Amino acid sequence: MTQTTPDAPVRRQRAQVKVRTLRTDRWWLVPLLTFLGLSSFLIYGVWAIIDNSYFVDPYIAPFASPCLATSCEEGARFLGWAPIGDWYALPPGLIILGLPGGFRLTCYYYRKSYYRSFWLSPPACAVQEPHGKYTGERRFPLILQNVHRYFFYAAIVIGLILAYDAVLALVHKPLGLGSWVLIANAILINAYTLSCHSCRHITAGRLNHFSRHPLRYRAWTFVSKLNAKHQPLAWASMFSVMGADLYVRLVAKGIIAFPYA
Repeated sequence: MTQTTPDAPVRRQRAQVKVRTLRTDRWWLVPLLTFLGLSSFLIYGVWAIIDNSYFVDPYIAPFASPCLATSCEEGARFLGWAPIGDWYALPPGLIILGLPGGFRLTCYYYRKSYYRSFWLSPPACAVQEPHGKYTGERRFPLILQNVHRYFFYAAIVIGLILAYDAVLALVHKPLGLGSWVLIANAILINAYTLSCHSCRHITAGRLNHFSRHPLRYRAWTFVSKLNAKHQPLAWASMFSVMGADLYVRLVAKGIIAFPYA
């Protein structure tokens, strides 16, 4: 038997737990609900890309805005501008969805969500994962997550365009339910974008003296409050953009046709 003195280093090992987890609560429920929620968003997004009922004056479906192709309907074109020719032969939504989609895909919160719910890495705290090793985000393809800060700038532009679409609809149809649906969606989309961790860092994350930059400090304080709500804003904006997009498409198809649609 090896004896150790008080001054000798003690060799320790991690606890060897042979069962998957010792947790007795329903730890699997959150990953399951997250999987279902994100899957519904992906499935809807694929359908929205191939669906052509994306515009009914003055509403344009958020998944198709800004509509920049010459194949877009006349009233759906952003500021009447259509720089992308028909030779692309792509649905209007597919051309721009990569920008807000890339922003959500690389979002810090969404990373945690789909790492746990799709890759089970790990599925929950104190639960074993099926992977033999962990390399973090230092190798391809996960190292590409670092482009999140650049997608943030694109998401800001998309958020402002959605706000413009909503205000335009409200001006032309103030009593239309669709106008208010688009307004609510624009508010949630922009709140989620501004609550991003990258936005908080860009605002004043690198300052050493807040007292020398009072305006940036106030902006940082505001963004920090939003950042604390980043998770609920991520979910609320995800379902709001699906709901607003579906609403416009149902009106365009004539499925919703009451007087103040």
